[in-house]
Amino acid sequence: MTNETLGIIGGTGWLGGSIAKAVLAKGLFPAGKLVVSNRSGTHPLAQQGASLVTDNQALVDRSDMVIIAVRPEHFASLHINAAGKTIISLMAGITAQTIAAQTSASAVVRAMPNAAVEIEQSFTPWYCFGAMDALGKNLVQRLFECVGTAAEVQEEGFIDYLSALSGTGPAFPALLLTALSNQAIAAGIPADIAQLAAKNVVVNSSQLLASRDPQEIIDALVAYRGVTAAALQAMTHGHFSALIGRALQEGAAVARKGLQS
Repeated sequence: MTNETLGIIGGTGWLGGSIAKAVLAKGLFPAGKLVVSNRSGTHPLAQQGASLVTDNQALVDRSDMVIIAVRPEHFASLHINAAGKTIISLMAGITAQTIAAQTSASAVVRAMPNAAVEIEQSFTPWYCFGAMDALGKNLVQRLFECVGTAAEVQEEGFIDYLSALSGTGPAFPALLLTALSNQAIAAGIPADIAQLAAKNVVVNSSQLLASRDPQEIIDALVAYRGVTAAALQAMTHGHFSALIGRALQEGAAVARKGLQS
């Protein structure tokens, strides 16, 4: 538990709210050290002892560390003075330098969690700009570990690329599950069976990856020369890896374009 006060601008949205609930549940911040802002000034978090305010500057004034969990296009109208504070931005496409210039924060952390914060299974890469000591960085790491796993990266550009990789959360698995299910239905498999089979592959069977090396699994199945090997080879010949690479580059390009806008 820390003695610092955490403020979350947009702390009742899906992302900020998930982080707020997690830090309270894990005991990283006591309820009296959590301040959340929203337009109404009311939310169930208040029943847990968190303070709710409608004025963002009031939140900043009461906080040592401030999370900005709003959409990137709303940042320009967010007029706060965070001199001497640490800002943690969850906004894609806005540079740490831009955030520091607009808020006067002494340190800015750019982080990119994903939708799995809801089940405390997000991977959150983060980058620090400005002066932050080891204790401060440790607190940032522990904060994001409340909603999954996290890692500091040493180049801000990595955040843009990872926005298109880990930041997509369940989007890529959802796309694969949908493709598997639709193809099975097209082959004549009843829809309920097709969907159950696809879900088992993507959600259940993939749990093996938690304890086994993925390349070893692929190599072993290819060497077996069975049904799975044939399917894997078809995907390889179809340039599956290159297609994924193009998808990630396209996503990263959108993030970079946001940086320049």
